[in-house]
Amino acid sequence: MRLVSFLRPDGTASYGTTDGETIHDAGAELSGTYADLRAVMDAGAVSDLEGKGAKLALGDVTLLPPVPNPDKILCIGLNYMSHIKETGRDKPEYPSIFTRYPSSLVGHGTPLVRPKASANFDYEGELAVIIGKKCRHVSEGNALDYVAGYTCFNDGSIRDYQVHTSQFWPGKSFEASGSMGPWIVTSDEVGDVTKETLTTRINGNVEQQSGIDDLAITIPEMIAYASTVITLLPGDVIATGTPGGVGRFRKPQLYLEPGMTADIEITGIGTLSNGVVDE
Repeated sequence: MRLVSFLRPDGTASYGTTDGETIHDAGAELSGTYADLRAVMDAGAVSDLEGKGAKLALGDVTLLPPVPNPDKILCIGLNYMSHIKETGRDKPEYPSIFTRYPSSLVGHGTPLVRPKASANFDYEGELAVIIGKKCRHVSEGNALDYVAGYTCFNDGSIRDYQVHTSQFWPGKSFEASGSMGPWIVTSDEVGDVTKETLTTRINGNVEQQSGIDDLAITIPEMIAYASTVITLLPGDVIATGTPGGVGRFRKPQLYLEPGMTADIEITGIGTLSNGVVDE
């Protein structure tokens, strides 16, 4: 299934499923039981959404990040070998984890916002893992059992703020600087996600392209490590890192400007597309 969160034409929030052209508005029938998609996942009731609710045209709604209100957004830095090489660093022994907040993300079709504070606005196409079941101290061997599905992620980065100190948080947390979507594809439908390919296009030009199998630290390793530190909850997001080809390391550098479009495509999942505007 493809799971979506969205605003109806009247501006009210809902959730449901999509075939890529129409949406079944499951929230119209189930909101009294499950307030949002995160609540559906927390109850283990994702299967209840299939075919539930009246149809809406996908073009008539505003897509939100598939989980608009996750408890945690954990991002893994320097986690594709191609990106590690372009930065001149060594393969990490442990995942480099930083956080984002829901206010820093928009959904598919909503513009990214280049902040007033800086013009060094970079793109990072990524695969995001969505946790489906509460878990703690998960083994690598069992980790994928706790994955609800996968989505596309743009870890939009304000590069000068990112390197003000050794902590990445400032450059990764500007409001509406990143995006997630367009939907979650459930893990049973995706299968082995490491067989898929991630492509980032800026104004239609391919700037990043890599197989997911180029991850330096695997998805099971990420989940096992994070769940050792903290309890992972349904709806939590793990953005798994970006391949080589980010704008900062290009010659000349390529930063996002108003009027540009950033597309993050992952085979088997879909394409996340966002324009760019100034704050």
